[in-house]
Amino acid sequence: MTDQPADLSQLTDEQWRERLTPQEFHVLREAGTERPFVGEYTDKTDVGVYRCRACGAELFRSTTKFESHCGWPSFFSPLAGDRIIERVDDSLGMTRTEVLCANCHSHLGHVFAGEGYDTPTDLRYCINSISLTFEAE
Repeated sequence: MTDQPADLSQLTDEQWRERLTPQEFHVLREAGTERPFVGEYTDKTDVGVYRCRACGAELFRSTTKFESHCGWPSFFSPLAGDRIIERVDDSLGMTRTEVLCANCHSHLGHVFAGEGYDTPTDLRYCINSISLTFEAE
């Protein structure tokens, strides 16, 4: 029997450190960012579903992934609107929209609008590879 709460968003930092590698913890729980062009999913084109690495929640389908040349996996839409949380991020002296997993509140990346991408939403969900796992279909 575990002493971890059923609601993963309520885990303590110590409990998260037991579940994640130091690099995963830095990005997922401390809102860090992996270096561009090094993530395992940046150039992945296989068909499947991208899940939250921290909790396994389904977040994005490969059919919404596109090449934005930004250095991180980019998607134009989440699997469903209730799968993510968006909140204002005023860090680094600029205002951005942070994207979190709605299930466990882990940091995934940021979403940007109006960049002129030829996508159905004109949105770019710029997501850290280390925040994701991939399940092929």
